[in-house]
Amino acid sequence: MKERRLFLALIDLLLVNAAVIIAFVVWSSRGDKELRELLTTQTYWFGALTILWLGCEYLSGLYDLRVVARLRATTRALAQTFLLVLVAYLAIFFSLPTELPRGIVVYHGVAAIVLIALWRGAYIRAALFRRRALIVGAGNAGREIARTIQAQFQPHYDLAGFVDDDPAKQGHRVEGLPVLGARADLTRLIAQQRVAEIILAITRDLSDDLFHALLDAQELGVEIVPMPILFERITGRVPVEYIGESWYVALPLSHASSGELYRAIKRAIDLAFALIGLLVFVLLLPFIALAIRLDSPGAIFYSQPRVGQGGRIFTVRKLRTMVRDAERAGQAVWAARNDPRVTRVGRFLRRLHLDEVPQFWNVLRGEMSIVGPRPERPEFVAQLEKQIPFYRLRHAVKPGIAGWAITHSDYVDNVDDARLRVEYDLYYIKHQSLGLDVWILFRTVWHVLAFKGR
Repeated sequence: MKERRLFLALIDLLLVNAAVIIAFVVWSSRGDKELRELLTTQTYWFGALTILWLGCEYLSGLYDLRVVARLRATTRALAQTFLLVLVAYLAIFFSLPTELPRGIVVYHGVAAIVLIALWRGAYIRAALFRRRALIVGAGNAGREIARTIQAQFQPHYDLAGFVDDDPAKQGHRVEGLPVLGARADLTRLIAQQRVAEIILAITRDLSDDLFHALLDAQELGVEIVPMPILFERITGRVPVEYIGESWYVALPLSHASSGELYRAIKRAIDLAFALIGLLVFVLLLPFIALAIRLDSPGAIFYSQPRVGQGGRIFTVRKLRTMVRDAERAGQAVWAARNDPRVTRVGRFLRRLHLDEVPQFWNVLRGEMSIVGPRPERPEFVAQLEKQIPFYRLRHAVKPGIAGWAITHSDYVDNVDDARLRVEYDLYYIKHQSLGLDVWILFRTVWHVLAFKGR
């Protein structure tokens, strides 16, 4: 999949620079400067706009293959890219002592948007990197990966069908795809269907016959990818229900937090964000406190125990967003969408995530990080550990204010939602890096500015 992202980036690079030339042509046509003069004295725009555009495309998700596969998501990401470029340029324009030309960014932005939109639309429709694939196993795991590919990754895969040893399935269709044969037919089907990739959707130990059939397939140059690995690449989640015997797929054996350098840099970032966040919070607190008190009686803050790294219990403080005594029975209750217990001011605070700001104190104390899985209440943890495989792995790292799961999922008010969040959290723990942390922070800020809080 890296080659697909690289290919997208290379074409974008060419188009962004072509847009610079178009911008120069428009600029010169207005009579301000000659085109030849622009091409010799203004060459820095090629490098500056390339870095700016490709960086903003990355932050907007235009190199996320899940976004690339869908026209609507691509269109939304392109609009976001243009807005980011414009904001970044205005920030540079007003901060530099020398005056920069204004028109070129608009000319270039329009040209780049049109060129890249046409290219990305053609990429989706032409399916340039579409791989012919065969799914081995038509059980639950096979059905799930077929549904996922068809819903989210169709431009990247052409599914030939299934291979399954169950005679009751052979000759029938599963998820709209034919069951073409059994493991003994694998070599023949590879040649007949021109298969380039086998998706192994078997959650139990492989039989000797299937293992040898897969070796034969590999010798023919066919790539073999386990279902959990492919599912993880497509969705950004670890499929805890379909790992089966392959426990190592979920276990972060060498996650980034085990490295001293990463931990030191992340802690420095945590401290910087926490100090700035608490300073801003102190300035806003009088106004927020007054609004909370006028809206409903009760305390300004409330405290709750949460489970942190290594299963340790710590206390978080949040701004009160619900009516007083919201849990009258004394039992922990999940917050729900459109929860009637949320006050009017509380709804506003939740939309902007301002109710979470006091947790910067927990970050300063080292109990939380800026980025990580959301900490859960001990009562829910005790329940969810029994119902969701690998749930305890969430506690391998510090919990965070922002997180991979928060940028992808909404409320958690039942076990299924909690399972979805765990799958995102495990993906983050396995793949965490400074780059991923920055991306999550950017998406969180965008989430807040778009008023998409819960």
